[in-house]
Amino acid sequence: MTERTRIRNFSIIAHIDHGKSTLADRLIQACGGVSDRDFYDQLLDNLYLEQERGITIKSQAITLPYRARDGQDYELNLIDTPGHVDFSYEVSRALNSCQGVLLLVDASQGVEAQTLANLYMALEHDLEIIPIINKIDLPSADVEGTRIQISEDLGLDGDEALAVSAKEGTNIEEVLEAVVSRLPSPAGDPEAPLQALIFDAQYDPYRGTVISVCVKQGRIKSGDAVHFMHAGANYKVEEVGLFRFKREAAPALEAGQVGYVIAGVKTVSDTQIGDTVTLQSRPASAPLPGFKEVKPVVFSSIYPVATDDYQELAEAIEKLKLNDASLIYGKDASQALGHGFRCGFLGLLHLEVVQERLEREFGLSLILTVPSVSYHVYMNNGTMLEVENPAHYPDPSTIDYSEEPYIKASILIPERYIGSVMQLCLERRGLNSNLSYPSRNRVEITFDLPLAEVIYDFYDKLKTVTQGYGSFDYEITDYRRGNLVCLDILVNGEKVDALSCLVERDRARPRALHAVNRLAETIPRQQFKVAIQGAIGGTVIARSTISAFRKDVTAKCYGGDVTRKRKLLEKQKEGKKRMKLAGNVPIPQKAFLAVLQSGEE
Repeated sequence: MTERTRIRNFSIIAHIDHGKSTLADRLIQACGGVSDRDFYDQLLDNLYLEQERGITIKSQAITLPYRARDGQDYELNLIDTPGHVDFSYEVSRALNSCQGVLLLVDASQGVEAQTLANLYMALEHDLEIIPIINKIDLPSADVEGTRIQISEDLGLDGDEALAVSAKEGTNIEEVLEAVVSRLPSPAGDPEAPLQALIFDAQYDPYRGTVISVCVKQGRIKSGDAVHFMHAGANYKVEEVGLFRFKREAAPALEAGQVGYVIAGVKTVSDTQIGDTVTLQSRPASAPLPGFKEVKPVVFSSIYPVATDDYQELAEAIEKLKLNDASLIYGKDASQALGHGFRCGFLGLLHLEVVQERLEREFGLSLILTVPSVSYHVYMNNGTMLEVENPAHYPDPSTIDYSEEPYIKASILIPERYIGSVMQLCLERRGLNSNLSYPSRNRVEITFDLPLAEVIYDFYDKLKTVTQGYGSFDYEITDYRRGNLVCLDILVNGEKVDALSCLVERDRARPRALHAVNRLAETIPRQQFKVAIQGAIGGTVIARSTISAFRKDVTAKCYGGDVTRKRKLLEKQKEGKKRMKLAGNVPIPQKAFLAVLQSGEE
C-alpha cells in the first residue's frame, strides 16, 4: 500500500482538440503504464467514436507508478475527463476526486472559451493548477504570446507554464516532475468512517457494473457490506482494485486512492455519478457535497426506418442503456412512422453519439424527429406541466403562459468577427450582450440565448461565420417567459404528428415555410392536387401545393362547340375531387429526412 504522501490525483483539462488525450498517452508511456506492444493512440479513449472524432466522451482513470528524481516511488492517478460541455457534471465530479489539474493550452490557438470555463471549474474545486503550453512543434506555435495570454486571460503565472509537445514527447519528464513537486497529496484519514465518491461507472458483461471511486475517508475492501447514500441501496463488495492498463485487484483501497469497486450492481443506472459509498456497519454521518441528479435537456424521438426493426431497436436501446446511465427513454408512437422511443439526452453531442452507436453497433437505420427542449407550461388552474413532446401540448385555451430554458453563452473570437457573431446571436433571440477584451485582438462575447435556438444548428453556423476560429461554451441558467405555439404540418388535410414541433410564435412561419417547401419537393405527385400546410391550431400560416398528374381528356375533340370540351373537363374535375376525398398520400422516408436534417431557410 502506497503512503498517502506519495499519491497524486490529477486531471488534464483543456478546450476541445488541444491535445489532452495525446498528452495522457505520453504520460502513460513515460511511466511504463503500458508496453510498447500494447500501446495505441488515444489509449484512454476506449470507444471507437472517441478515437475517430478525437474527443473524449467517457471519463477514464489510470494509475501510473512513477520514480521521481528524488528517488521516491509515487502513485499517480490520472483521471481523464470528457472535454465537451454536454458532460460538464461528469467533469465536475472527476475534478472533485483530484487535488490538482494540468491546464492545457494550444500554442497555435491560445486560450479559448472552454479553457476559461474549465479553469473556473477547477478554481471552484480549489485545485492546484499547472499551466502547460502544448503543440510547440507546430510552425504556427506562438509560445511567448501564449504565455502572455495565460497571464492576462487566466490570471496564472505564464512564466511558470511548461512548454511541451505531446506529439513529439518533448519535456514530458518535466510535466511528471511538476505533478510530483507542485501538486499536493490527498487528505483523508484511513481510520475514519468510509466516504468514497463515485465519479464514473461502466458496464462489464461478465462482472456487472464496475464503479470508479475516489476514497476520501476510511478504507474499503472485498467482503465489505456497503451502502449508496443517495440511491439508498445496499451491496456486498466482491472486488476492489486499481486501474492499471488492465484492472488489477488489490487487498483494499484507502483514503486518497482512486480505484474500482465491483459489488454485484446489475446496471450502470443503479449507480449515480456523485453518490457517496459508505459502510453499512459504520456509516458516515453525511454524504459528500455536490451531488445532483443529471437531467436531460434535449429530447428527440427515434424510429426505425423499417417498422419491422422495432424489436431490434428496443433491444439495442436497452443494451446501450446498460453503459449510459444518462440516456432516458420511453415508448412513443406516430401515425406516420409507427412505433419508436422518446429519448432524453444531455445535449446535441450526446444525441449524435447515441444515434451513431445505434446505427453502427446494431446495424439499424433510424429516423430522429426535430430535437426539442423541455418547456414549463403554466395552466389557468395554477398547475405547471413540463412539456417536451408536441403530442403532449395542452389545449391553448387552458394555458396561462409558458416558459423556456435559457443559457448563458460565452463565445471567444478574433476581433474581426464581432459583427457577424453579434448578428447570428441577435437572429437567435440573444439578449444582454456583453463584450470584454481578454487580450489584444481577442473578444469574449456573452449572450443570454434560448436553448431551443442553440440546439438546432447554432454551433455549425458559428463555425461558419468565424471561419472555424470561434469557440463556444454555455451553461443553462434559468427559465423565462416565452410565446410558445405548437406548429402542425398537414398533408392533404391529415396531421403528420412526427413533424409537429413546439416553437416561439415569431419563428413559426419560417419553420413552417421550410417544412412545406421541402415536403412539396420530396412527396411524389398524385392523381389529385395535394395541399401541404403549416398550421397553428386552426390557422394556416404556410402552404405549398403539389400539382396533380393530368390526362388530356380533350385530346379527342377535333372541333365542335367549346361546351363539349368544358363538359369533359368538369367531369375530370369531379373525379379528381372524389379521388382527393378517398385518396391517401404516402409520405416517403426521404421526405421526413429532408425536413428534419436540414437547417432553416
